[in-house]
Amino acid sequence: MLKAGALDLASGIGGKIDKSEVLSAVEKYEKYHVHYGGEEEERKANYSDLANKYYDLVTSFYEFGWGESFHFADRWKGESLRESIKRNEHFLALQLGLKPGQKVLDVGCGIGGPLREIVRFSSTSITGLNNNEYQISRGKELNGIAGVDKMCDFVKADFMKMPFSDNTFDAIYAIQATCHAPDAYGCYKEIYRVLKPGQYFAAHEWCMTDSYDPNNQEHQRIKAEIEIGDGLPDIRSTGKCLEALKQAGFEVIWGKDLALDSPVPWYLPLDKTHFSLTSFCLTVVGRFITKNLVKVLEAIGLAPKGSERIHDFLVKGAEGLVEGGKKEIFTPIYFFLARKPHSDSE
Repeated sequence: MLKAGALDLASGIGGKIDKSEVLSAVEKYEKYHVHYGGEEEERKANYSDLANKYYDLVTSFYEFGWGESFHFADRWKGESLRESIKRNEHFLALQLGLKPGQKVLDVGCGIGGPLREIVRFSSTSITGLNNNEYQISRGKELNGIAGVDKMCDFVKADFMKMPFSDNTFDAIYAIQATCHAPDAYGCYKEIYRVLKPGQYFAAHEWCMTDSYDPNNQEHQRIKAEIEIGDGLPDIRSTGKCLEALKQAGFEVIWGKDLALDSPVPWYLPLDKTHFSLTSFCLTVVGRFITKNLVKVLEAIGLAPKGSERIHDFLVKGAEGLVEGGKKEIFTPIYFFLARKPHSDSE
């Protein structure tokens, strides 16, 4: 099983990038970030290229270690990582009040893990919006395997410029995806535009918390590690997200950092002190084995040159996530539910 998984990982590294160009893409990606002299404004100006390079390079690693749903979740004691992720997706569907026959948009859908789970849970019709060609092709393949291809479709587009008419969708959600937007207001304004009046938008956002000190060098380092490890132009504060929602026209029903009351830390699968057979690839031992496996696959030519460097910046990001979680300066599970008023005067 490990051998088959390793071969799948190797074949997917680089996504739609030609295998001979992977190392060059890694170098260009790294140069966007602080550790390599990159600037925030450059990352924001090139957010689409940044995110596309990132997901072409890392998607196979994500699927190998994390499964089909690339997100964190609050977690109860006795609950596995996979169970917490599914419950989290069901929770979001319930908050939106999804009903059979509704037309729903998943903004930044990845390879469609949450989309498939929510379709099965709610019997809605869901469109996955994604700007990465490789992830869409992989998502379509997985939709066919799951037998949900008639209820789901994908659209390749930038969530800052959606190719949909005004008032198209009955509900919209985003799961740890709009953090890739260079400007929260611009992204939320597009979501507002394509959502029907009176309907709801729910999301999990990656945010710096109120405990983050922008003048603290250690905090700056942790933030930079998360950005390079996760393809982010910047990480906004929770307050900035709420401010952008209101500026875009939304009524905020409620918002909360779900990490605050989570009995099991969201970052536990990545913590060096944690060992789990069910999420083995994410543990320090699993990451060590994966690193050496990738090193061998690259040396014998089954994985493209640059593969080990991709794994290295993912590990750097994982370490930043754990430190940020332990210091409570970062959360990937800031949840909010917002509503588009029936009219501008409401």
